[in-house]
Amino acid sequence: MRKAFFFLLLICSVWMLNAESVKSPNGNLELNFTVKDGIPTYQLTYKNRPVIKESKLGLELKKDRNLIDGFTLTDVKTNTFDETWKPVWGELKTIRNHYNELAVTLSQSDANRYIVIRFRLFNDGLGFRYEFPLQKNLNYFVIKEEKTQFAMAGDHKAFWLPGDYDTQEYSTVTSDLSEIRGKMEEAITPNSSQTTFSPTGVQTPLMMKSKDGLYINIHEAALVDYSCMHLNLDDKSMIFESWLTPDAIGDKGYMQTPCLSPWRTVIVSDDARDILASKTILNLNDPCKYTDTSWIKPIKYVGVWWEMITGKSSWAYTDLPAVQLGVTDYTKAKPNGRHAANTAHVKEYIDFAAKHGFDAVLVEGWDQGWEDWIGKTKDYVFDFVTPYPDFDVQELHRYAASKGVKMMMHHETSSSVRNYERHLDRAYQFMVDNGYNAVKSGYVGNIIPRGEHHYGQWLVNHYLYAVTKAAEYKIMVNAHEAVRPTGLCRTYPNLIGNESARGTEYEAFGGSNPDHTTILPFTRLMGGPMDYTPGILDTKMSFLKGEHSFVHSTLVRQLALYVTMYSPLQMAADLPENYNKYLDAFQFIKDVAVDWDDSKYLEAEPGDYITVARKAKGTNNWFVGNTSDENGHTSKLAFDFLDPGKKYIATIYSDAADAHYEKNPAAYTIQKKIVTNKSKITLKAAPGGGFAISIIEAKDAKDLKGLKK
Repeated sequence: MRKAFFFLLLICSVWMLNAESVKSPNGNLELNFTVKDGIPTYQLTYKNRPVIKESKLGLELKKDRNLIDGFTLTDVKTNTFDETWKPVWGELKTIRNHYNELAVTLSQSDANRYIVIRFRLFNDGLGFRYEFPLQKNLNYFVIKEEKTQFAMAGDHKAFWLPGDYDTQEYSTVTSDLSEIRGKMEEAITPNSSQTTFSPTGVQTPLMMKSKDGLYINIHEAALVDYSCMHLNLDDKSMIFESWLTPDAIGDKGYMQTPCLSPWRTVIVSDDARDILASKTILNLNDPCKYTDTSWIKPIKYVGVWWEMITGKSSWAYTDLPAVQLGVTDYTKAKPNGRHAANTAHVKEYIDFAAKHGFDAVLVEGWDQGWEDWIGKTKDYVFDFVTPYPDFDVQELHRYAASKGVKMMMHHETSSSVRNYERHLDRAYQFMVDNGYNAVKSGYVGNIIPRGEHHYGQWLVNHYLYAVTKAAEYKIMVNAHEAVRPTGLCRTYPNLIGNESARGTEYEAFGGSNPDHTTILPFTRLMGGPMDYTPGILDTKMSFLKGEHSFVHSTLVRQLALYVTMYSPLQMAADLPENYNKYLDAFQFIKDVAVDWDDSKYLEAEPGDYITVARKAKGTNNWFVGNTSDENGHTSKLAFDFLDPGKKYIATIYSDAADAHYEKNPAAYTIQKKIVTNKSKITLKAAPGGGFAISIIEAKDAKDLKGLKK
């Protein structure tokens, strides 16, 4: 009997040594970690409901002992951290970073090696990463595959994109997890840029909703010197396993200790609004690296862009490259007459920006090389400093400065990354010399060096190199076709925008689903803001002749997107002449802020609707936006976020009763009324519609004259 007791005590002691747990500060989330038969595993619950069932952790190495099994738990450290920090720009004036931490040291005695797995549990989610300290028997190593699992507790409803190493420019598919395999072929055509991914492989951020009402989001944070993570699903067990983007020879990562993996994140709540409001991904990134951030400022801009996207104008100066025209330079070539980036036309945009209070003008197609820039796999296309003959850089610099407007540079790399890097210093200096302090960079096409992928370790390192190099010249970066964000804008706030998803341009290429903008904030925007380029008021594109696409949105929803699609970089993307047709609606785009002191998510259901209220930086003015899917939505709004005892003027832009994104998109109404923090109002968004409200604090009784409550 005594022997049995001591044996049981020994078993319990061993189990306790290999099992640890930690709870979130509010106690709703609990993480349990165990080393089971030498394999590290974890589980996550929310209010005692399973979120992640028992899931394995580890990495498979190339030509080396795997970091998967044979582990013993040799050290445990816990910590509680609580701070409040101020972002350079953002949705909030201050952000609280509060978590409980568990760091476990795992040793492989047979290989004389050890690693650390660090867990941080916030009130709204979990972050964990692998840490590889410097040691004799773990120095250089190559990752064959990361084997992190996320075992789902059921066949959840999922909002997913097919796994692709080079693009996120898909329409989101909504289905149960068990249906992914059957819908994959339809989802990847015609966008897919590669075919080696699993038929059940999806990208992150992945948004899900369980049958019992839990909202779950899986992503990653602080992606640095590592490959972007996708997820492969075993649709029988409902277990996701990480799948890293390979390089040209199939390797997943080249590591040298001391080093870290990115954080793997799981955001969870029984309220969808908490997912949108979560700052866990930002908090898992390092604080700002720059001591001086005074040069980093949010931007509202217009640009020479939409007219090329729709086919009205051309990026190229001629129809063929100069060499094919038998001349040595473009000054001797015959222009095609459709080149939009010419001095006189750009001045028109500068005049429009100055008249309506915009900060900057973006110009695409200004530099030589657009005649054969894509699909030729050319190493050297652009030099980023040589303009076409009809684009006078110095004159436009002078003219814009005289109007108080900045010029925004455009660098299309045509995915020849090494060509961009060889020109980068000269290109950035050219920007400084000519008054540009922000650049939109593009990476369209197959990557050169050949075989590399947009989301591989090599490109991840390049994107960050371009951002940090830009900071040396006090330049802000808006990277298109780059890897999807993972919160690095906290550390490097001159990364002021990204595309990395299906933006407004696709409305001219066949259109996006009407629920698209009700999903993106739950997926793509989890890691950082998007340069979505909203504000298309002529949604029928009536300036074009013949067959063309249309914007799957009412006019009013285009206004609302400036609030629901958070970004410190917002473009009024339509043509100036179209804004002149709708000056009353255009007023909201002029008024709406791009930097905020506070944000309130009033309503949210992924794929259906989102309603957001935001307080403009340094003011007492608020802006509200709603985006709804093809079914529309009725909102019963309470204005209790306003200051008590104060009166405000609300200008309400709403869909007309007969509005419809397809049948009658331009039907809208505008009304003004007095509101207080006790006011309530019911507004109806049309199918594919929404509403937008500007709420300006009244200074005195004169402001309220003639208005009703």
